[in-house]
Amino acid sequence: MSASAYRAGVVSFQLPGGYRLRVLEDSDAEELYELIDANRRRLARWMAWAEPQTREQTLEFIRGTHRQLADNDGFQTAIVDPVRIVGMVGFHAVDWQHRSTSIGYWLAQGEEGSGTMTQAVSALVDHAFGEWRLNRVEIRVDVENVRSRALAERLGFQQEGTLRQAMRLDGGYHDDALYAMLAQDWPVAGPTRG
Repeated sequence: MSASAYRAGVVSFQLPGGYRLRVLEDSDAEELYELIDANRRRLARWMAWAEPQTREQTLEFIRGTHRQLADNDGFQTAIVDPVRIVGMVGFHAVDWQHRSTSIGYWLAQGEEGSGTMTQAVSALVDHAFGEWRLNRVEIRVDVENVRSRALAERLGFQQEGTLRQAMRLDGGYHDDALYAMLAQDWPVAGPTRG
């Protein structure tokens, strides 16, 4: 996919089970906010942005994702079941000089355990290595976030170390596990782009 296609907002991936990844529109703000609000307590345990998130900040986040896409600095996608948003997965930014990026993700309670997030992250890693020809993809996750760590490990990411006191949550500091995948170690097959 060309940079101009990204700027036009044409980012979509089809996942198994009728799920898909798509860019957010301003009209998604209320639905995304309600999903965050319904999962706030769970999300706030791992992500600093979740606790104070407001409707206005959700809309600003969506508009920021449009700027990110237009700037060719990665993209964010909603994980959508056949009718509703159930989570998010995206690139934090792209370091084009060093050919690397990092991925972040979250899923609504009740959606876990079906493999949807594994497929979603896999689709983005396929994209990073296949379309962008990057060399490295990272995932940083709180050392106590067992589910997120298991996802990285299931996909074959290697833990390279622990970033001590890397995240401030609830007035305290938390350690992050740093996982990485190199292009040379990533299998080529993956979900179909839509």
